Amino acid sequence: MNKRQIYYLLSPKLRRLVRRMYYFPIDLYEKISHKRDDITPPKGKIFIGPGDFLKIGEKLKNDFIQYGGLLPHHYVLDIGCGIGRIAIPLTKYLNSNSKYEGIDIVKEGIDWCQKKINPKYPNFNFTHIDLQNDLYNLETQNKASEFKFHFPDSSFDFIILTSVFTHMQEADVINYLGEISRLLKKGGKCFVTFFIIDEHAKSFLNSSSKPFFPFEFDHYYLHNEKVKDANIAYKSDYIFPLISSKGLEIKFHHKGWWCGNDKNNCVDFQDVLILEKI
Repeated sequence: MNKRQIYYLLSPKLRRLVRRMYYFPIDLYEKISHKRDDITPPKGKIFIGPGDFLKIGEKLKNDFIQYGGLLPHHYVLDIGCGIGRIAIPLTKYLNSNSKYEGIDIVKEGIDWCQKKINPKYPNFNFTHIDLQNDLYNLETQNKASEFKFHFPDSSFDFIILTSVFTHMQEADVINYLGEISRLLKKGGKCFVTFFIIDEHAKSFLNSSSKPFFPFEFDHYYLHNEKVKDANIAYKSDYIFPLISSKGLEIKFHHKGWWCGNDKNNCVDFQDVLILEKI
């Protein structure tokens, strides 16, 4: 049994507790020595993917600008904002005429961001939404497939979902795509990441002795049958028409290196789609 499998056996709350305990000595040292600024979270509180928290956030900000056309005055919605990995670098890019709204299903992350970031940057706001997810929140029965965002139509110039649809099942994705279309202004952009199964990705999985997505279903593949939201890959011949049906045009598809593509020619590990509201 590898580390990932052990990780999935733990409850979401227990995973976060184990991480806080593991990083406690480092976090205590950084606090005493003032090696961490006020709006960078302690390592033990970070519950999103691996890697350098600040460097990844800065890279994502640059990707939004370069590939998505994000501008300093834009109204931005960050769905699955976590504990501020994207918000922190955006505080140095978005100007006072902009607005940033971050939402997440993990209350601890939202509470930290609202306490640490919002007082210094009042145009940055963070809201907890209590939705069920196998990987992050098992303490509610509220379904993402039925959720309606609390913002008016055409509220945003730019919507971000990084590593969100990779943890959401089919009915949830259908609902969120409809909401994204509703919330975007005409011509507004959405920067979203997926695991997308096209012929190349399927061939890569079939040739692997231990494929990352071993379980195939009608429209998607799963990494883990017991923790379905852990990692989900959608088939291109399903997800692309679905996106179009919601009034969103795929402007660019930057394939990821997760399925054997050359890392030097990829934007991200995951597939990146730039969608535009038409």
